[in-house]
Amino acid sequence: MNFDINKISVKPGKKINIEDYDTKYAGTYTKDSAKKELKKNTKELKEMQEMFYADDRYSLLIILQASDAAGKDGAIRHVFGGLNPQGCRVHSFKAPSKIELQHDYIWRHYKVLPERGMIEIFNRSHYENVIVTKVHPEYILGERIPGIDSVDKINADFWKNRYDQINNFEKHISENGTHILKFFLNLSKDEQKKRFLARLDTPKKNWKFSTGDIKERKYWNNYRKAFEDMINETSSENAPWHIIPADNKWFSRIAIGKIIYEKMKSLDLQYPPAEKPELLEEARKQLINE
Repeated sequence: MNFDINKISVKPGKKINIEDYDTKYAGTYTKDSAKKELKKNTKELKEMQEMFYADDRYSLLIILQASDAAGKDGAIRHVFGGLNPQGCRVHSFKAPSKIELQHDYIWRHYKVLPERGMIEIFNRSHYENVIVTKVHPEYILGERIPGIDSVDKINADFWKNRYDQINNFEKHISENGTHILKFFLNLSKDEQKKRFLARLDTPKKNWKFSTGDIKERKYWNNYRKAFEDMINETSSENAPWHIIPADNKWFSRIAIGKIIYEKMKSLDLQYPPAEKPELLEEARKQLINE
């Protein structure tokens, strides 16, 4: 890797200050070298995915969280665009529906987890329930949790329990064959402003902008604290967090791709055994003699 993995990985149990992480870090990459490396990485991931799918023992859950305009959609498109769609899915989570609110908050995420051999990408995830809801705790009341009938009851113990629930959920699925990689795309406030302005100034990008983005930007510091708490409370051995510098999209894409490739390479992936040679030879003869 042409970057220091220790600069973007969070060791389980370590308490981080999110402001210590450089949003512009790019290792020794330049824009051109990163784009060239990404093409190679895409090819490697495609080959690895074929074996991962055929091996059919593990599943891979990739979680992307970020502030608005941090580049999640672009990362998905560039890193995973070359993969076989039969073995890779993307699920983007919006505000929960009425039906989803009739269940616990993890239910809608659990039911779209990847089966064995599959790669599932969560564009936003169950972590919205300790990010958006922490900035806007009044949203919790919509979940109609017994005993939580006012914002005053959403206290430190409530959040500690919720982090524990998420950790237990991830521990359970990891112990049953799902490998988890979590990426927080770390965007600076100045760069977000530039990207918002670009969306406003470019007609074909206007659809990407929402006035709600400006409203949420006013809570920038609240969101940063929520992200920091999320990472500190839920980075574990079986589901580690990576804080990906996102001011340079070309670096965030190659960093994500490299980490995923190294993870898949670390697994003891194998193609299923072929049938006995004599059976294959008999099949060959039958085809030739048709």
